[in-house]
Amino acid sequence: MDWHKRFVQQAVWTGPLRSYLFKQSGMDTASRVLEVGCGTGAILTGLTTPAAIHGLDLEAGRLVEARLHAPQAILTRADALSLPYPAGVFDITFCHFLLLWVHDPLRALREMKRVTRSGGNVLALAEPDYSARLDKPDTLVPLGRWQIAALQRQGADTSLGRRLAELFSQAGIRLIETGTLQPGNQPQLTEEERDLEWSVLEADLAGSVPANEIQRLRCLDESAWESHQRVLYVPTYFAWGQ
Repeated sequence: MDWHKRFVQQAVWTGPLRSYLFKQSGMDTASRVLEVGCGTGAILTGLTTPAAIHGLDLEAGRLVEARLHAPQAILTRADALSLPYPAGVFDITFCHFLLLWVHDPLRALREMKRVTRSGGNVLALAEPDYSARLDKPDTLVPLGRWQIAALQRQGADTSLGRRLAELFSQAGIRLIETGTLQPGNQPQLTEEERDLEWSVLEADLAGSVPANEIQRLRCLDESAWESHQRVLYVPTYFAWGQ
């Protein structure tokens, strides 16, 4: 599984939203910016700002890739639950598809708030709610159930997105704007993107669903895309606060 390619795909999904939120939160004039959970650098590599760019991740292998993709960034290996920075040093602190994987997302948000200066901005750019996943035609509904179960086995909180605004409030972050990525902004997946989606699905489902059943659903999925009958929507929430 090429995780950098997957993270780049996710970055494309949120591109218009990031452009809007980064502009509104003052990315153009920021001095220090931090991405918590930067992964392989898919977001950092395209960041345009005069600020000193910092990235943090817990996985050493992903930071090795991030150094290749975002050589301008100052990268640190550490836990989102205990950020190794003084209080109030960043103008903007953000994360992207992170909090669902953190076993204490409220603590992570409190840490993001702590390292952000007074009047600075905290952004959670994408947190899905898989419990509201929509699959059409109905023959593909099992895919959603299987993936939710697989993500939960891996430790993900699959309904975190719907609680994102509440978590911001609990963390003491004044919420300015929240909502979901609009499905109309997500074009029909290309064949390459569908192949990548299935690479993720097959990795998630290996050992829990028979291989022949996975392949049967993949054929149905491909047929539905080709006939323009396929609907795949996972509500994905964002929040911006100070």
